Amino acid sequence: MNSVRLGALAGAAAIALGIATPVAAEPVSVYVTAIVEHPALDAARDGVRDELEEQGFELDFEYQSAQGNPATAAQIARQFVGEGPDVIVPISTPSAQAVVAATQDIPVVFTAVTDPVGAQLVEDLDAPGGNVTGVSDLSPLEDHLKLIREIMPEAEGLGVPYNPGEANAVTLVSILSEIAPTYGFNIVEAPAPRTADVLGAAQSLIGKVDAIYVPTDNTIVSALEAVLSVGADSDIPVFSGDTDSVERGAIATVGFDYYQVGRQTGEVVARVLNGEDPGTIPVRNASGTDLFVNPAAAESMGIELSQELIDRAHTVVGQ
Repeated sequence: MNSVRLGALAGAAAIALGIATPVAAEPVSVYVTAIVEHPALDAARDGVRDELEEQGFELDFEYQSAQGNPATAAQIARQFVGEGPDVIVPISTPSAQAVVAATQDIPVVFTAVTDPVGAQLVEDLDAPGGNVTGVSDLSPLEDHLKLIREIMPEAEGLGVPYNPGEANAVTLVSILSEIAPTYGFNIVEAPAPRTADVLGAAQSLIGKVDAIYVPTDNTIVSALEAVLSVGADSDIPVFSGDTDSVERGAIATVGFDYYQVGRQTGEVVARVLNGEDPGTIPVRNASGTDLFVNPAAAESMGIELSQELIDRAHTVVGQ
């Protein structure tokens, strides 16, 4: 007797006995794209997927990276829209801009976007409207400056390599320039439009700054090792805006766990999949910031972290 016949008999028996048979969950299609692959964005992607699976969704989950190319991001966005998934999740500002420009119908839940209004993704954080909502990861910049000042009481010049073509990076540099004098810092900008420019941008800061701060700029973070090599070779301490960069060799930060940012984004995606209109869901600010320190990296750049700072860290790289 074949398996189809056995299944039919089992179903008939269940009905006769009044036993409810489980109905297979309908798969939902969630397509995810990021401007580039690096640990923070990858962690956000994994968090989205894990949250949805934990909530019981059967996923048709597709992921594509634009490999740092905005034109590729636009191509991926058009491809996704043509395939008509239930929700598109763009990670990072450039990918979100590409997806939002490509559709006014398919729900879009962005994540890891610094300034959703400034990037023209939504008109209002509390009432985004249209087909778009998401999670913002605006860095706690004042906390970062306070941390650098604690570690380097005499520092003045703070170098910031960034991609002037990334709206999120421009926003961060603008805010930093505005608030830095309050903490005794002078911001020195080092533009790097492409990953190939990152090493040169970092080298341009030698002799001009006391420390380097790497913001949550996808171009710079994807080439972080170039900045770290300059820091180690020139005894210029390198700080970061994201925690994964500390694990890669930056000295310290107060930042988000991007896997948890992804989980928070997955909660919003679930609301949309359950029938809520994304335009009525307020844009969420990522929550949960922790202190990460890397004593070995600090030593390689001529800095000794205090034991008090190490003791209060959430994560001490290497321990």
